[in-house]
Amino acid sequence: MDTFTTMLLAFISLVLVNNLVFTKFLGICPYLGVSGRIDMAFGMGLAVTFVVMLSGTLTWLIDHLILIGTPLEVTRYVCFILVIAGAVQLVEMYVRKFFPPLYDSLGIFLPLITTNCAILGLCLFINLWEIDNLLEAVVRSFGAGVGFTMAICIMAGIRENLELADVPKCLRGVPITLITAGLLTLAFMGFSGMIK
Repeated sequence: MDTFTTMLLAFISLVLVNNLVFTKFLGICPYLGVSGRIDMAFGMGLAVTFVVMLSGTLTWLIDHLILIGTPLEVTRYVCFILVIAGAVQLVEMYVRKFFPPLYDSLGIFLPLITTNCAILGLCLFINLWEIDNLLEAVVRSFGAGVGFTMAICIMAGIRENLELADVPKCLRGVPITLITAGLLTLAFMGFSGMIK
């Protein structure tokens, strides 16, 4: 297979088939917490996409150029967390300066991107999948971010429509949200094919 096909398959894999939210259940806190409105969900998705892409790329570089094969390899997780925290600070400063309404609406969830397990999970996966080139690390990081954005926006769209639906009183709020999340997960598991 040529490089373009390989990268395209890696990207589609992380967006649809191996979506971190639907298959690994990573990033569930912002997925459920910020998916009440489509504008907030899209803003959070873009912020997470930027952070996951920057973090995945930088952690791959740090791991392959500095840590692997040295005694510093034991500091891998600490380095990953520092890179993620720095990327989140960049996003937070940018959103606060240029998009104050979005910054106010995201509230505590924006700085909590630092503890979003989807980002740390991707950084660990990228280095565990034995990716041997930077381009693949960038493509997979971007695919994970796009997959997260897609998942949170789909959920936000459904939740906005559920507010207009005649949902039984006992299922309103959290119960219908969790049922919807489960059905979405089942739908996306269909992309991975039948398991025998």
